[in-house]
Amino acid sequence: MKAEEALSPSTSLSEVLEAAGRLKRSEGVLFYAPSFRRYEAAGFHNSPHSFPAISVTGPRCALSCEHCKGFILRYMIPATTPEALYRACLEASMRGGVGVLVSGGSSPDGAVPLKPFLPTLAKVKRELGLRVVVHTGLVSEEVARGMAEAGVDAAMMDVVGDEETALKVLHLKSSPADFERSLSLLERYGVPSVPHVVVGLHYGELRGELKALEIISRHSPSAVVAVALNPLPGTGMEGVRPPSPEAVARVLAAARLLMPRVPLALGCARPHGDHRAELDKLALRLGVDAIAFPSEEAVEEAWRLGLKPRFLAACCSQVYLELGEVALKPHRGR
Repeated sequence: MKAEEALSPSTSLSEVLEAAGRLKRSEGVLFYAPSFRRYEAAGFHNSPHSFPAISVTGPRCALSCEHCKGFILRYMIPATTPEALYRACLEASMRGGVGVLVSGGSSPDGAVPLKPFLPTLAKVKRELGLRVVVHTGLVSEEVARGMAEAGVDAAMMDVVGDEETALKVLHLKSSPADFERSLSLLERYGVPSVPHVVVGLHYGELRGELKALEIISRHSPSAVVAVALNPLPGTGMEGVRPPSPEAVARVLAAARLLMPRVPLALGCARPHGDHRAELDKLALRLGVDAIAFPSEEAVEEAWRLGLKPRFLAACCSQVYLELGEVALKPHRGR
């Protein structure tokens, strides 16, 4: 089955799930729960220090995107100087943390202002031994080179395949080619990339998701993460109908069909309640390798499917490290 067929209403969902599921290469499933949200299930619980999220801009974001308005940044540890960033990482290390997510709001050009913090990231890797995962936004050559020299474990960025969506939702005058250039730079300098696709970013509509996946597939991602629009209060998306669980599952399946050898995760940003429960179960049936903050229903479904889930208090971008090539085996179907 081709990726575009997975997104077509003329192809039944059961056919899509089966086609994608046949390509799953890992035998189990990984459930991730980083520190920015309390999580407990099946005897597992995370801690506030295991994998904290840190914002190098505090709550500020120049773009003020319609779907976020800086909402997510409010729940991160503010660290707006290199010294503050190191202190936050040191505290995580001293409290038993395994890694940090370094994030922040974007500058008007769509990039998180990481340049002043690159020597600190290198110091954190060298002295503390933490895994360092970075939200980058669009990437310059200087920042790509700096992240490579620092030994960053993963660079995460949303890839948008529709220019109008970038302008209307992100307030960013960028084309899909700009996102592709960032991936090319990460690839050139050997920085592990874990691109994200936000399903339904255009006010709940699917627009450009397939193109975003096609862009990603032309490079060498360490893993691919799909998330779903979660309409937040106080944003331009409040009251918007999110994409259906089926629509998100079809995009996940398209990702698997395009990149069968690349670890695939359902990320943390997605609606709650019944939507999450249904989506999580569909994701398991189509063979994702990882889910962040799985619903109770997902945990039950994983055991029912014989997947023997493993819980980790870390960012789901790390799925490529946890699986590793030796853990990936031909999948015989269910």
